[in-house]
Amino acid sequence: MGEWKSICMLEDIPRLGSRVVRATGGDIAVFRTSANVVFALRDQCPHKGGPLSQGLVHGNQVTCPLHGWKLRLDSGEAVPPDEGCSRRYPVRVESGTVFLQI
Repeated sequence: MGEWKSICMLEDIPRLGSRVVRATGGDIAVFRTSANVVFALRDQCPHKGGPLSQGLVHGNQVTCPLHGWKLRLDSGEAVPPDEGCSRRYPVRVESGTVFLQI
């Protein structure tokens, strides 16, 4: 089981946007929805490796900026008819601070 790390304040992540966390296993994109729910996925689309952190957040999904694939933020799974998955990381918010388990 990984270690929980404080990465930023919730307000540091743009609403309907993301923030990139550098990690030894690859970059992690931390997303914030319009409802202030926070999700974290590997910053790589399963299709062609596009940077998900640069995609559009809508509802509980992100659209890859390269080819328009949509991924569910809660699971990392591609929305059908596309197939694939981006690794999901546990994330939590406590007293306005965002913690990521890596």
